[in-house]
Amino acid sequence: MPAPDLNLLVTLDAVLGEGSVAGAARRLKLSPSAMSRALARLRETTGDPLLVRAGRGLVPTPRALELRERVHQLVEDAGSVLRPAGKLDLAQVSRTFTLRARDGFVENFGAELVARARREAPGVRLCFVPKHDRESTSLREGTVDLETGVVANATGPEIRAQALFRDRFIGVVRTGHPLGKGRVSAVRYAKGRHVAIARRGPGKGPIDEALEPLGLARDVATIVDGFSTALALARASDLIATVPETQTGNLRAGLHSFPLPFAAPEITVSLLWHPRLDADPAHRWLRGLVREVCSAALIERA
Repeated sequence: MPAPDLNLLVTLDAVLGEGSVAGAARRLKLSPSAMSRALARLRETTGDPLLVRAGRGLVPTPRALELRERVHQLVEDAGSVLRPAGKLDLAQVSRTFTLRARDGFVENFGAELVARARREAPGVRLCFVPKHDRESTSLREGTVDLETGVVANATGPEIRAQALFRDRFIGVVRTGHPLGKGRVSAVRYAKGRHVAIARRGPGKGPIDEALEPLGLARDVATIVDGFSTALALARASDLIATVPETQTGNLRAGLHSFPLPFAAPEITVSLLWHPRLDADPAHRWLRGLVREVCSAALIERA
């Protein structure tokens, strides 16, 4: 059975709404003869005359009366689907957004994000999940709505990215550590015992590569996969942690931080999302909210 011509619904809505061929033709901007042909098709498709002669006018059949409201609602619903989304009413949004981020992001920006979201969109709930890799699978599959991190080779080419802030690496030690006194040189830094951060186990990272031209190498005592774990070890020992400054602001409370005494690469932390959510009004609002909260926090610390 061939698929029905859904364009006939618009024609049927005009015919039943106007109650005349001439009126339907004017509404649809068709000639009377074209409208007559369209009515013939409708009669053939529905198996009903729909409009019949009564004196000088036309009257609807019982079948036409039965269809009139249903057809009109179908056409209205279809029109609303095809129209651009209207202005977002945050008070009416009821939705849970899942955000994936490295440790430190939630600790530094999460509380303000939750508070702002609550004030602006009371029906929105934020769900934060940890980020253990740079793969884009969760964004692609829709299990994560928004992500923060550094764009890398593992990031899918279709993923949208927008820079949030620049970050630099710093050294962190416990209060009273020998590196807390005097000038920290590259040699003093390298000679200390370090806790390295690597998602996939042993291997050279950007800090090791920055030391190589100086003929230096870190004495790595242990390797962990997160900033908070590295800082916890530094807090309880003489280990030196090297972490991004902005992302670990609150995590470093009570610890001594110092600039690295050699040139190390900076990183750009970005917002990441899948293009299918690019035009979604609520998602656009959330992206703007994250940008505003991060920007305000950075201004306060400056």
